[in-house]
Amino acid sequence: MSDRVLITGGAGFIGSYVGDRLLEDGFDVTAFDSLDLQVHGRRARPRYLNREVRLLRGDVRNAAAVKKALARIDVVCHLAAAVGVGQSQYEVRRYVDVNDVGTATLLDVLANGKHRVRKLLVAASMSSYGEGAYACGKCGLVRPPLRAPGEAGPGRWEPVCPRCRGPLTPAPTTEDQPYHYNSTYAITKATQEALVLNFGRTYGVPAVALRFFNVYGPRQSLSNPYTGVAAIFMSRAKNDRPPVIYEDGLQSRDFVSVHDVAEACRLAIRKPDADGRSVNVGTGSPLSILSVAEVILKCLGKSFAPQLTGTFRKGDVRHCFPDLTLARTLLGYEPRVSFEAGMKELVAWAETVEAKDAFDRAHREMARKGLV
Repeated sequence: MSDRVLITGGAGFIGSYVGDRLLEDGFDVTAFDSLDLQVHGRRARPRYLNREVRLLRGDVRNAAAVKKALARIDVVCHLAAAVGVGQSQYEVRRYVDVNDVGTATLLDVLANGKHRVRKLLVAASMSSYGEGAYACGKCGLVRPPLRAPGEAGPGRWEPVCPRCRGPLTPAPTTEDQPYHYNSTYAITKATQEALVLNFGRTYGVPAVALRFFNVYGPRQSLSNPYTGVAAIFMSRAKNDRPPVIYEDGLQSRDFVSVHDVAEACRLAIRKPDADGRSVNVGTGSPLSILSVAEVILKCLGKSFAPQLTGTFRKGDVRHCFPDLTLARTLLGYEPRVSFEAGMKELVAWAETVEAKDAFDRAHREMARKGLV
């Protein structure tokens, strides 16, 4: 009999691809998902969800529903979460409730009932790092504090060395670097990670936390203005509006294809070497936010340029990209999808779906809350 996997958030963007990959690998897959309207737009089974995936609609905060979903499950891949850095800053209770109370409910059911779960995987996030690692010519590797609105502005976007105040060069961030929280979302993701790893140690259930960097690809909501930046840019461009970029656009992130993320999840489930650990999942190759917008506009054949605001958004980091040594050595993970190929796939898919540009509304909302 095939191992049975429960994917919380399994009808979502990442969860659906993880389901596809695990089906290919011979698993029996069940998706447990609330079908949140902000993400899905309607409470119906997504058309992209594999027909072989069993869908249970339910809320991860509902202990009875979680208990029912866990029946005869061997592996839990916990992806369910409210996602959105900016929105999390003023919907604090909802984000803590969905992400942390939801995770606590899942673990509480496992701790207090009979089950046969032998592996537990949780989606952690690069957002919890805050600023990434930097190299100083005088002081070596350093972690500058988060930038404050009065410290960041035209000509001074880059952090300086917290010891000598000298210039810095961005460096890969390793898993042993401490977390510097910069949003409610980041805090909740770090808490999810800590809860799951603690449960695993306490009850002898092998647990792994995969720290996803900026995931992109088809099936990502193009009408949710709080989702990933690539999808937001795509939505704007499809509606003939320029992508809006804060600061000077030269801040960098690591963009990883959802196909590579799904494979990382498969490897973490199959292999025991990362049990009890947190592992970065990305490409290790940072890209500027401006270059991402330009590639999307080029792929869509748009002639207008991105709009640079030259303003600072509270909580934003300047640079953060991963060191992949642990992923490579413990999981045998290697990113396969180039950014160019991944963007072409995303653009081709985006041409087939509706994209409601709600960025301006989200921006006004954040402005009212004093975040931009």
